[in-house]
Amino acid sequence: MDWLAALEHLREQGRSGVLVTVTTVRGHAPRDAGAKMVVAADGTWDSIGGGNLEATAIDRARAMLRDGAEAPETLLLPLNEHVANRHGQQCCGGEVTVLLEPLRAWPTVAVFGVGHVGHELARILSRLPLDLHLVDSRPGQLADDALADVRGGRARVHVHPAPAPEAVLRTLPAGAHVLIMSHDHAEDFVLCDAALRRGDLEVGLIGSRAKWARFRHRLRGEGHADAAVDRIVCPIGLPGLGGKDPAVIAVSVAARLLQDLEGTPPPAPAPERRASAAPA
Repeated sequence: MDWLAALEHLREQGRSGVLVTVTTVRGHAPRDAGAKMVVAADGTWDSIGGGNLEATAIDRARAMLRDGAEAPETLLLPLNEHVANRHGQQCCGGEVTVLLEPLRAWPTVAVFGVGHVGHELARILSRLPLDLHLVDSRPGQLADDALADVRGGRARVHVHPAPAPEAVLRTLPAGAHVLIMSHDHAEDFVLCDAALRRGDLEVGLIGSRAKWARFRHRLRGEGHADAAVDRIVCPIGLPGLGGKDPAVIAVSVAARLLQDLEGTPPPAPAPERRASAAPA
C-alpha cells in the first residue's frame, strides 16, 4: 500500500497518523525531496529511505501521536559517520529535512432520527470534516432524493435505514458523539439505554426537561447508576438561544457539538425557553 492509499485506509478506520515528507535534500541521500511515508501507532506505509533517517522519523511521528500533537514539525537529519545515530550509521554524506504532519482521525457523529430537526442538522454537519452517520427506522427519510442536499460536503456520510436503530449504535467507534432525536420517544429511550450499556459514547437527547425527568426515572429503573445517566445531555444545544424552528434548533445543536469537539467547557444551564428544549 502506498502512502496515499494508507491515508485513506486510516481515515476509513477512524485512526490517526502522521504524513512524513522529505522536503529538502543537500548532497547525497537515499530518497529525493518529495518522498513520503505514513506512520501510524502500529504500522508504516511507503518509505523515505530506510536506515536511521527513516527510523528516527518514525520514532518522532509515534511520539507525536502519543502526545496528541496537532502542529507539524520539522526534523533536520545529517547523514554522515560523525553523527551519533540511535538506529545505526548512514554515511551518504548529505543532509535531509523531513516534515511531519499529524493527521487526526475525523470525529464520528451519529444522528438518530432524520426528521425536520435531524435533516437540518445533517445539512450543517455535512459541511464539516466528520464521519457522519444518519440513522432512521423510516427508510423514506434516508432516500437518495431526500438527502440530496446532505451529500457532496466534506463529511463522509454513512446512511443506515434500520428497523432497530440500536443495532447501529453498537457498531459506532468508542468516543462517538450520538445525537438522539427520533420521531418516537420509545425509540429514543431504547437508544439511551443502549448507549449507557456501552458506556463509551458521548450522548445528547433532544427534548424538554419534563421528557428528560421521565427518562431519568426509567433509566434508573433499568439499573443505570445516577453518574452514568447524568452523562446524557438533555436538552441539547446552546443555552439561551430561543426559538423552536427546526433550523434554529439544528444550529444550536451543531454549535454545542463543535464546542464539545474542541473541548470547550459546558455552558451554564439555561431557562426552559432554550431552542434545543423542543420538541417535548
